[in-house]
Amino acid sequence: MRVPLSILDLAPIARGQSASDSFAGSVALAQRAEELGYLRVWYAEHHNMASIASSATSVLIAHVGAQTQSIRLGAGGVMLPNHAPLTIAEQFGTLAAMYPGRIDLGLGRAPGSDQNTMYALRRNPSSADTFPQDILELQGYLTGNTRVPGVDAIPGKGSHVPLYILGSSLFGAKLAAALGLPYAFASHFAPADLEAALDAYRREFQPSGQLERPYAIAGINVIAADTASAAREQLLGIRRRRAISLYGRGRRGPDPDELTDEQADQLLAAGLGGHVDQMLTYSAVGTPAEVSDYLDGFIRRTEADELIVAHQALSIEDRLRSVTLLAEAMQSVPA
Repeated sequence: MRVPLSILDLAPIARGQSASDSFAGSVALAQRAEELGYLRVWYAEHHNMASIASSATSVLIAHVGAQTQSIRLGAGGVMLPNHAPLTIAEQFGTLAAMYPGRIDLGLGRAPGSDQNTMYALRRNPSSADTFPQDILELQGYLTGNTRVPGVDAIPGKGSHVPLYILGSSLFGAKLAAALGLPYAFASHFAPADLEAALDAYRREFQPSGQLERPYAIAGINVIAADTASAAREQLLGIRRRRAISLYGRGRRGPDPDELTDEQADQLLAAGLGGHVDQMLTYSAVGTPAEVSDYLDGFIRRTEADELIVAHQALSIEDRLRSVTLLAEAMQSVPA
């Protein structure tokens, strides 16, 4: 079974590399995805995370857009409670004016950070409570039907940038259904409620001006390599990196990146392995044939309308190879 393939690019900063290296990798990844027929590439807003460079999401989208021709680009997502809806409407209205017909805007309500980072963002802990109202305000700016008298998004007014609701729980699914918007579930790192959320979204969906019927996107991890052993070796590196990241979160002291592979293995064995593996529940790992078989089963199980894939390999070379192998494998799958 074939469905559109998209990419979630976390703009990772590898050990010993810089944000500039990460951005060069993101450009190369989007260019390769465009060549191979992927539908879109999305970038996620994260703050205060040493291994992720996509904090200024709209700026990164503009950079990649200037070096690609046709592939859709967007946020997967902007954490709307971190921002005024007018500001996001102006940013994405600007992007839509630069790259007509190519810009998406996925929206989430999670802080994407810890308490100190929330303070640094000047975010009120209760700001997520107005997420549904903020979406409607943002939508009004983008459609040219402002909900704030006398205030328009310039650029942005009338751009009709399509909105997507992102989530990892039933809240986002039910909100997307009520608003008649596409829904993307973050099963690439928060798998627990995947099937329940998709069921609720489809059951409660109300048609809207943007969307007539439910459209569900499911996130999944992919590590496609030329051999099964190479894929497993890459998976081990990812598990180590995740363990180090979890260990270092909110912790003062030595730089977690200075931990060795042996120390990372100790963290995995000491209990973090279970947490890491739970986050990676939905992961297609192996040769192109193995990855294709896994994704076919995942699509049949979820009935997803689209897959958004996080190619998790630590090096840009391995990610590009994974992107290529997956596209070639899925193109051979009967429609």
